[in-house]
Amino acid sequence: MPTISKDKTCQTVLTTFETTPGVAQDLMEALQSAFDEVISKQPGFIAAALHINDAQTRIANYSQWQKREDYQAMLRSDEMRKRNREINGMCKSFEPVMYEVEGIY
Repeated sequence: MPTISKDKTCQTVLTTFETTPGVAQDLMEALQSAFDEVISKQPGFIAAALHINDAQTRIANYSQWQKREDYQAMLRSDEMRKRNREINGMCKSFEPVMYEVEGIY
């Protein structure tokens, strides 16, 4: 389970996926499969959460990694390169961005 803390020294990655209502559930299933079968088993993985908006046009992913390099290594793995090509085909766009926690309220 993700824990948000300013004192935590992990790498936070927020990824947004723009999709369509007709494809959103297929995309969600592909993402859930990737987390269940590959991503959650990678070195440095801490936790993640998937979110979908009411209109089913956007999916957001919040993930935490021990180090930036752990996240980057996961993306470069042969399995995730293959899966990301499939995921990309279900999206208008997707963008992972690395963040640092600056405040919690």
